[in-house]
Amino acid sequence: MAGRRIDGTGLTAGDARDETAAFLRRVRPAVDAEAVLLVVSELVTNAVRHAGGAWCLELRSTPGLLRVEVFDGTARVPEQRVPDLNGTGGFGWPRVNRLADRVEVRPAAGGKAVTAAWHLTGPNRMVKEEAAA
Repeated sequence: MAGRRIDGTGLTAGDARDETAAFLRRVRPAVDAEAVLLVVSELVTNAVRHAGGAWCLELRSTPGLLRVEVFDGTARVPEQRVPDLNGTGGFGWPRVNRLADRVEVRPAAGGKAVTAAWHLTGPNRMVKEEAAA
């Protein structure tokens, strides 16, 4: 198991993305790195925009799972809303849910944790859970 925890004090979503890219290069999980980086950017941007800016990023890779977790200072759960082309957003949360195999929001000390996870199989591929047909 490999892990990395980043205190976001004074850091940006770009910094979180850079740290995540370095982590992915080190542990080399069988996952779409661009999807992971986009999810990290969205989750940290949401923490900055909607939760007062304080955040912490935790990255974990085990043989079967890659997990990205962002902690922030509000208990308010992200909401699915109609995207607005006038600049008020609404695109990020659906994107996070589309790109990750599993997304979970849970209460955490002083706020909440948003977890995105990808199931890893084989040396060079990722298998996404599919809804039962």
